Amino acid sequence: MNRYTEKGLGITAILLSVIVLVTYVIYSATAGVLQSPDNVAEGLRPSVVERIKPIGHVTVKNVPQSTTSAAPTVAKAARSGQAVFDAVCTACHSTGAAGAPIVGNKEQWAPRIATGLDTLLISATNGKGAMPPKGTCMDCSADELKATIEYMTTKSQ
Repeated sequence: MNRYTEKGLGITAILLSVIVLVTYVIYSATAGVLQSPDNVAEGLRPSVVERIKPIGHVTVKNVPQSTTSAAPTVAKAARSGQAVFDAVCTACHSTGAAGAPIVGNKEQWAPRIATGLDTLLISATNGKGAMPPKGTCMDCSADELKATIEYMTTKSQ
């Protein structure tokens, strides 16, 4: 080895020693606090402990266990085909955006209507072309999608 390599190795060894020493000092200073969560407040001033203490607790009694863990369910009424169309579908199916057939345009809808309601429902559910699945109505039920398709096809015959 030449003297530059030896000098570089010596500097590297010194730097590694310093890093290990600093890490050890930091660990030693914080280990007591990190390893004993029950004694964390010992080193704090009483005024800090007073300010951060819990102000109370909640105890639930006489409630069956199954109801405390279940998420609340909210029943929602099914929307009409026109309501879903007005809320979600009109942006594309009233303007023809991204190649969507315009509601009321018999020429655009005739080949689609010929495939049948079930095929249209599959296309609407899975998405087709530029239309994403469910036309972005991710909370629409199958019945709502079917009612919306029926609304659009009825208007386009």
